[in-house]
Amino acid sequence: MRLLLLGGTEFAGRAVAEAALGRGWEVTVFHRGRHAPPAGVRSLHGDRTAPDGLAALAEGEWDAVVDTWSAAPRAVRDPARLLRGRAGRYVYVSSCSVYEWPPAAGYTEDAPLVEDASADAGETDYARDKRGGELAAVEAFGADRSLLVRAGLILGPYENVGRLPWWLGRIARGGPVLAPGPRDLPLQYVDVRDLAEWILGAVERESSGPYNLISPQGHATMGTLLDACVRATGGPAELRWTDPDVILEAGIEPWVQLPVWVPPGSDLHDALHAADVSRALATGLDCRPVADTVTDTWKWLQGIGGTAPQRPDRTAKGLDPEVEAKVLASGGGVPGNTP
Repeated sequence: MRLLLLGGTEFAGRAVAEAALGRGWEVTVFHRGRHAPPAGVRSLHGDRTAPDGLAALAEGEWDAVVDTWSAAPRAVRDPARLLRGRAGRYVYVSSCSVYEWPPAAGYTEDAPLVEDASADAGETDYARDKRGGELAAVEAFGADRSLLVRAGLILGPYENVGRLPWWLGRIARGGPVLAPGPRDLPLQYVDVRDLAEWILGAVERESSGPYNLISPQGHATMGTLLDACVRATGGPAELRWTDPDVILEAGIEPWVQLPVWVPPGSDLHDALHAADVSRALATGLDCRPVADTVTDTWKWLQGIGGTAPQRPDRTAKGLDPEVEAKVLASGGGVPGNTP
């Protein structure tokens, strides 16, 4: 198989490139040259946002294109139009954020979508940008040759958003750790490598249409995730499980200041951790244990010096140590590292 990756040097794109190489595919990576691509790929340089920035893609044929773009939809529209006669399938890595807010718990791929999105738009907001990217892929390749991968929370090696790396770094420092409860709060996420393998399998099956691409609800919990972080780092951390109301009353922002976590029973939890993923599971999605994701991410972090890369277009994640200490000192938190 001949695969063209638009991106392919960071996080999801890199995982797809490495997985494709592992299958013996011929991989071409189109990127700006800011980061080194995986060994074994063919590199084409260009900036899709610049005039004539797609010149390197003027020639060539591929069985599939994988695009992970997250900003202005017209930056998906232009390469999709350029490649529609020379590529068999267009895979756009989208997001569950494309659903109209707030999506009901258990939402499927048929749930209502955000309005006012356009394939021709400049950058607006994340939800409409991703939906516009979907529209661009479908308009260029048609519904039968476009695959819309609506990913949820993505974790694993190469993460450049700061969620799991922050938790690993915080727990490695040791001491009392504000652990947002409840321990059994169900989580949904996908290991970036499982995302990559599913995408490549879908290309081989010539799949099309939208798929919610996250683990089944409850594949992990806050307890199993943070326990895995304690074990992986081997540090002297003590998880202090804290009631959601205490966290919210302290003004701590879910998802951002305490990455991954959102309060139970909230619209955010329904949107981020309660999607129906039966369609993806029926087509081969296989999710590795949370301990593997955490351990492998920690090994990767250690291998690059302990500091994860950070996308400049994403907010910084994590809780200020002074805020954490203040909440714990006020009586928040129940000790216990084990279920």
